[in-house]
Amino acid sequence: MKIPLYQVDAFTGRLFGGNPAAVCPLESWLGDEMLQAIASENNLSETAYFVSNGDGFHLRWFTPKVEVDLCGHATLASAYVLMNYLEPERSEVRFQTKSGELQVTRNDDLFTLDFPARPAAPCDVPGDLIEALGIKPQEVWAAKAYMAVYESEEEILDLKPDMELLAGLDKYATIVTAPGQTADFVSRFFAPSVGVPEDPVTGSAHCTLIPYWSDFFGKQTLLAHQVSERGGELLCEDLGDRVKISGRAVLFSEGLIHL
Repeated sequence: MKIPLYQVDAFTGRLFGGNPAAVCPLESWLGDEMLQAIASENNLSETAYFVSNGDGFHLRWFTPKVEVDLCGHATLASAYVLMNYLEPERSEVRFQTKSGELQVTRNDDLFTLDFPARPAAPCDVPGDLIEALGIKPQEVWAAKAYMAVYESEEEILDLKPDMELLAGLDKYATIVTAPGQTADFVSRFFAPSVGVPEDPVTGSAHCTLIPYWSDFFGKQTLLAHQVSERGGELLCEDLGDRVKISGRAVLFSEGLIHL
């Protein structure tokens, strides 16, 4: 069996930036063990698989360790592959996922994801979180992940977290964020418990970041930078119970998996 494999850098307009995702179009579903084995072999933060279900597609995402219920950059990468290589007549696509229906639209080279909002609430601060981050945040909030809010972008860049301590927390991931110097806000994202020590650019984290910073700044539209080593840019819009996250993507490679 041969399976197409595309590797796409998402939330960037340049090669070797943004977040690389593997995208595997399938004619029908393989077993979960095989899907996980391929993702582990790819060893990227996410491998996306999709299967046609009529007018749209059923989409799933796997880290090297587990299947996840929402992933932004691999959704963008999947839409990029579909609209540029498989069905170039498309300007939108609907994916059925573990997080419900997700729509992606294209305007020239900009792709816009329509995702559920995941607003956070203030929470008790686990001692291990502060120890793991090394620099005390101003506030800690929680949704599916912890969100530590800092005063400056410089503090975000200076963080050197203890991944072993972060992996032991009761949330699967930790977002760190602050107002930005050349963007409205910046962030980084750590999820060592699911095999992603630092994710280069994390669309799903912005489902939590956008409601917070939209309320903080009192505006609906925001520019975000994820200030990992590779870096990424996201255009964000707060729609209440939904968020829109827009970005670009570039193809790095394409080939075949032999099973």
